[in-house]
Amino acid sequence: MSLNFTIEKTATGSRARAGRLQTLHGEVQTPIFMPVGTQATVKAQSVESLKTTGSRMLLANTYHLLLRPGPEVFRQFGGIHRFMSWDGPVLTDSGGYQIFSLPRERAINEDGARFRSYVDGKNLLLSPESSIEMQKAIGSDIMMALDHCVSSTAPREEAEAAMRLTQRWAQRSLDARGDSAQALFGIVQGACHPDLREQSALFLSGLPFEGLAIGGLAVGETHQERYATTGHVTDFLPARLPRYLMGVGTPIDLLESVHRGVDMFDCIMPSQLGQRGIIFTSRGKVQLRRSVHKFSEETVDADCPCKACRNYSRAYLHHLVKSREVLGWHLLTIHNLTFYHRLMKEMREAILRNDFLAFYERKQRELVRTDEEHPNRPVKLRERTEPDTRRGDYEVHTSVYGFSSIRHISSGEVMHSVNDPSQEANTLYVEQSCLAARLHDPSASTDELVIWDVGLGAGSNAMAALRCFESEWKNRTNGVGLLPSMAPIRPMRLLSFEHDLDSLKLALGDSRRFPHLHHGAPHEILKSGMWNHSSGRLCWQLIEGDFLERFETAQTPDLIFYDPFSLKTDARFWTPAIFTRIYEKIFPRSAELYTYSAATAVRVALLTAGFFVAEGVGMGPKSTTTLAFTQASGAVAHPLAPALLGQDWLTRWKRSHSRHPAGLAEEDKPAFEKRIETHPQFSLARVAVQ
Repeated sequence: MSLNFTIEKTATGSRARAGRLQTLHGEVQTPIFMPVGTQATVKAQSVESLKTTGSRMLLANTYHLLLRPGPEVFRQFGGIHRFMSWDGPVLTDSGGYQIFSLPRERAINEDGARFRSYVDGKNLLLSPESSIEMQKAIGSDIMMALDHCVSSTAPREEAEAAMRLTQRWAQRSLDARGDSAQALFGIVQGACHPDLREQSALFLSGLPFEGLAIGGLAVGETHQERYATTGHVTDFLPARLPRYLMGVGTPIDLLESVHRGVDMFDCIMPSQLGQRGIIFTSRGKVQLRRSVHKFSEETVDADCPCKACRNYSRAYLHHLVKSREVLGWHLLTIHNLTFYHRLMKEMREAILRNDFLAFYERKQRELVRTDEEHPNRPVKLRERTEPDTRRGDYEVHTSVYGFSSIRHISSGEVMHSVNDPSQEANTLYVEQSCLAARLHDPSASTDELVIWDVGLGAGSNAMAALRCFESEWKNRTNGVGLLPSMAPIRPMRLLSFEHDLDSLKLALGDSRRFPHLHHGAPHEILKSGMWNHSSGRLCWQLIEGDFLERFETAQTPDLIFYDPFSLKTDARFWTPAIFTRIYEKIFPRSAELYTYSAATAVRVALLTAGFFVAEGVGMGPKSTTTLAFTQASGAVAHPLAPALLGQDWLTRWKRSHSRHPAGLAEEDKPAFEKRIETHPQFSLARVAVQ
């Protein structure tokens, strides 16, 4: 048998279970936490350091390993264990969550999910069969059936369709396994709809899986919804099989879920939070970036035996975090993983002693504490109080990656669901537009640089631009005025368009989760609609109302940060007609438009409006984004020399199912196609002249 699971004890007054799981690479004790080794490595860790933390079983990512290094490498090495020199068990996910994370970059049908590789741009199909084939090549101890994951708050019709597809894919995954000795788990879906979760659990329980997982949580629901859904699902899972809650979570999530009968967990939080200087301790959660730790000679946690706590002071770890040294990430991840594994061990021991309920009630209070240390007073611990998490049609969404963003309740879409909003704002808009260099352009030192921030949202893009200006101003001044021999910084006007300010108000009310708003400017914007930098050379102005009705009377922009919601939610922002109005507002001036979307429909709309369109930088799982120029010379003069879409793209467009704008009449399609094909961008003669 490829997997043998035995339950040693179930706690009185709780569904918590202590068990043993026998795999192809040894036995593990449950409940167990699996560190995430996405690309056959846990970030900033070696195999040796993982073992010192107590790690016994790892998770690897089928989607990422399929793209790089590919199945041939694993077949040559005989599997992942020899490849990464890990002798313990490995579980591989199926790629379902990564499909969910790429809503604008993939298409799902009965066959599977088609997506474009962020490694080489090739179009690939991830099906139940190809997912299992890849997992067999990896040689994991436990494989996962391919599932269709949707937001946990998805409407019932969408959630049911995804659940039914997951059921059909589950049977195909079992068929594809063949005679492999690897174990295979099915995945329960159904969002937060209790009856769908029940149907999914009962259906999968009737199939010959060696374990069952709960998927589709920690992707939009509240903590209470997560716990309620977890408890409801375990009611319908067979006791004889191990239960795995995928992608969850914080220490309190683990405690609550073990209490509800879950045996296995994975999450990237120990590593991701460690990189950001956040650690869990026996005395509360600590943020080592805080200046209160700068001179502290204390250890991080006197009760912890890990290398970070035994050998280093808080002051040194604070220094490493502030300096962004990899050693800091390494040490704090070691600490967090040690904390997680010790928590799992303590829960197991409490179950075996049959006093888990008392342990649970005590830990419930301890695990939500936060640290409020001051160097001149004893540590004070307080219970965490949560600010409002909803306002209007928006709510706070905390990603499994540790950052927070805003979710649109009606549509279920999350602003920046995969990438940290501040990081995405800097990479896609500020850095790609070379904003800092433009502020120092001597040929335009007296010309005001005008930026349109289309879709203020929670202020990520606007604040990234503002902080770029402040950083450049600080570098050029001595705090009083311009340094000798330096040209004046270029004046800048930032125009933010927004019709619903609830998302910004919600984020400002929870600044702990939205550190980019730690500034007086957003508060003044909400108060008066305008904020001016003390230098007098930056004005940030709010233009409240419908962008499509207000932009034509606004100052003509040099740069446009185009960040409304997606085609699904804000389709009217992405039409050829709107881009034509924007183009005509600007032309013949030279201006640039930057947007996160790489959708064919968006690029076609820009081209037909007259823009010259280029591939933008990739971000996270997106291999490319889009930037557009009102004049071809703009692309040539751009410091990054972006490549305009060429004949290869045009050939792919001709084969695309989305080559026409939605609603275009059949008789108008030939003329539209000719307009794209004859765009000067695709003329070899024009390219040669450039």
